[in-house]
Amino acid sequence: MTYSDTHLKTILNRTKVVAVVGVSMNPVRPSYYVARYLSLKGYRVIPVNPGHVGKTLFGEPIVGDLTEIDAPVDMVDIFRRSEAVPPIVDAALQHLPHLKTVWMQIGVEHATATAIAEAQGIDVIQNRCPKIEYQRLFGELRMGGFATGVISSKL
Repeated sequence: MTYSDTHLKTILNRTKVVAVVGVSMNPVRPSYYVARYLSLKGYRVIPVNPGHVGKTLFGEPIVGDLTEIDAPVDMVDIFRRSEAVPPIVDAALQHLPHLKTVWMQIGVEHATATAIAEAQGIDVIQNRCPKIEYQRLFGELRMGGFATGVISSKL
């Protein structure tokens, strides 16, 4: 799967609300720091994890399922195994007409669920990370792929 930089940038620019399915409360887990990063970049992040319902993460209550969200959701970011994707996409489609993107994290792909979402006019990104793409496309990555936050004259 290849996606143009223009397409990815368009998605990241138009997105305001991201539901992160499978987010962890553990700050060393990728789902936590991706969700945290997105929230720090100004996205409203709605955490979805049935194991942590009722707790709060990044100022938002954690919900157990996408169907419990009554706010408009622009993008659903999936941190689950590929085989878990179809029911997540089905639940995400309940957020039409506002939903514009289903994003599957690195290592997550599902051709059938992708075809179903795309048939509804949804952009689907597979096997990519919005945090990495944001950093790459908006100039926050340094050599080695890390945003160090350190200003230096050394190369």
